[in-house]
Amino acid sequence: MFDINLLRTFLAVAEAQSFTAAGQALGLSQSTISKHISRLEIAAGRQLLARDTHAVALTAEGNLMAGFARDIVEASQRAADYFAGTVPRGRVRFGVSEDLALTRLPEILRSFMTANPFLSVELSVGLTTELYQRLDAGLLDLVFAKRRPGDIRGWPIWREKLAWMGHREFKLAADMPAPLVLYPSSSITGSLAIEALNRAGRSWFVVCTSDTLSGLRAATLAGSGMTAQSRLLLRHSDLVEVHESAGLPILGEIEFVVLGGSARLHGGTAALAEAIRARGAELWAEQ
Repeated sequence: MFDINLLRTFLAVAEAQSFTAAGQALGLSQSTISKHISRLEIAAGRQLLARDTHAVALTAEGNLMAGFARDIVEASQRAADYFAGTVPRGRVRFGVSEDLALTRLPEILRSFMTANPFLSVELSVGLTTELYQRLDAGLLDLVFAKRRPGDIRGWPIWREKLAWMGHREFKLAADMPAPLVLYPSSSITGSLAIEALNRAGRSWFVVCTSDTLSGLRAATLAGSGMTAQSRLLLRHSDLVEVHESAGLPILGEIEFVVLGGSARLHGGTAALAEAIRARGAELWAEQ
């Protein structure tokens, strides 16, 4: 068994490449650092550091030990945190709108779950309206989606204008009725699209409906009509923005928010909400 304190000292020296700097970082004297390294090398039966009067470097065996040491120290810290009750545990029922699920959100979730190994995330992907209904019914703990008009709850993550989207060969004259691809039930994006067309006095008709975003995308790519969605979809699909010659009205803005079932969040729900608030804007960054 390797002494955890010796491993911590070894990692500090490996990172700083200096006994003096490692001692300053750990609050130990240089002689204590030297003793720790000597004891670890005796325990391992190998030379772990190559050192002279000018530099300190890892040997081949030292590189292997560094990997083992990081795993051991991190596992020890996770165990200590767990039994001290300082890490989130349990389950978070997390709802995400479909357009967000198509982005780099899985990367953020992977990082979060790696940092919180004792927390289970139960992911639900669906329409924003349905997610809100499930949140209000107590079936979800946290939602990351568009904000419903008139709703003031939630922490804003991003704000943007919707875009009219279609197949790259889709053409629409400015005097023609707008063929829409919509969700069959009321949705935030669909409502904003219809309101914009009505305000502009532009006639429209529904050419296709689907209750999933993948269905809307497929119908739109078939070239039969156009849809109004977050610009995120332009980055993560082969749809393009409808040409301005179509004379379509400017669509309203939408806000993406992270929203809990109550004003004060606790435990794993609070930790996940904070992770989304800290890194959520990355989803809109150019890749």
